[in-house]
Amino acid sequence: MVRISGVHIPDNKKVEIGLTAIFGIGRVTSRDILEKAKIDSSQKIKDLSSKDFENIKKILEEDYKIEGRLRQEILSNIKRLELINCWRGLRHRKNLPVRGQRTRVNSRTVRGNTRRTAGSGRSKSPSAK
Repeated sequence: MVRISGVHIPDNKKVEIGLTAIFGIGRVTSRDILEKAKIDSSQKIKDLSSKDFENIKKILEEDYKIEGRLRQEILSNIKRLELINCWRGLRHRKNLPVRGQRTRVNSRTVRGNTRRTAGSGRSKSPSAK
């Protein structure tokens, strides 16, 4: 297994798919990186040479924000929104959907699964057994 920027990349996958294990790299970015490094995207990772990995690492360091730097930038952007008290910042602070989704019915993943069954409101009497 190869490590690029602290992430283990599986050997048995194609290079284009394997690079997507790194946070901040998707399929399109992966293709761009491989074009710059002049590597065939259909090759498996285990078939690449150490020189190819060095080229990939060099391109990633120079041109892309990935892993820790990218996570830090995202967190600082969210902190800035919360600090200036804009709408998106308030939604982030309250752990509610930020991009205009409805919350009356859906948004269980953001609000948490707080679904409770509604009873009749009548208390159970002990003689009802």
